[in-house]
Amino acid sequence: MKHHVKDTWNADLYDGNHSFVSKLGDHLLDLLSPVEGERILDIGCGTGDLANKIYQHGAHITGVDKSENMVHQATNKYPDITFMAKDILELEYKDDFDAVFSNATLHWVKQPEEALQHIYNSLKPAGRFVAEFGGKDNVQTITNEIIQQIKKAGIPYTPDQFPWYFPSIGEYTTLMEQTGFHVTFAQHFDRPTPLEGDKGLRNWMKMFCGNIFENQPEAIQEHVMMQVENNLKETLYQDGQWIADYKRLRVVGVKKG
Repeated sequence: MKHHVKDTWNADLYDGNHSFVSKLGDHLLDLLSPVEGERILDIGCGTGDLANKIYQHGAHITGVDKSENMVHQATNKYPDITFMAKDILELEYKDDFDAVFSNATLHWVKQPEEALQHIYNSLKPAGRFVAEFGGKDNVQTITNEIIQQIKKAGIPYTPDQFPWYFPSIGEYTTLMEQTGFHVTFAQHFDRPTPLEGDKGLRNWMKMFCGNIFENQPEAIQEHVMMQVENNLKETLYQDGQWIADYKRLRVVGVKKG
């Protein structure tokens, strides 16, 4: 039986306040260098902006995302592109794609070995895997504070509630090699990321931190978010803007064959 998880992704909030996610993926497209006629799989395509840019290079692009809300929005925006609601761990492709591309997605998958195996299987021999996602210590200032405030509010918290997997460069490239990839590029870097508007941090918490709050009443969530804002204002609020302490991991691997 397929375990059904509620789709909490708000595609409008994503496109409106968090469009920086796809804008910052533009550099990753340079690494991908899509070529006309290539078959490319975009894993975690979100609302489709980067898939569309790949499509404009003349590549045959297929976008998959776990969220039906995101896929629905992507299909409305870009009707010429094939988008499907699918979990990476359900992919059944075999030697189908010249490249697999993924931006800001793989940190949501807490089974990295399994994910890499599905990516590897999807690629043709000598196909390439190009990805960027949250690396070790990503948003650590924010999440440490949230967890501290949750515990202070008496909300039970276990590390299982932490929604993400943020590996170090050594950890992830080792997993890639164990899967059979030849790693040709890996980089771990700081990317201080502005969050839009006065409510930037709050919107970010609402968008991305659902798991940590584990269905707590609205009033308790509000209280925790307010405490987090108050305590982080000095560190992360600069010139009228919240700046999130993003750290990214960017990798390229080639399927041996």
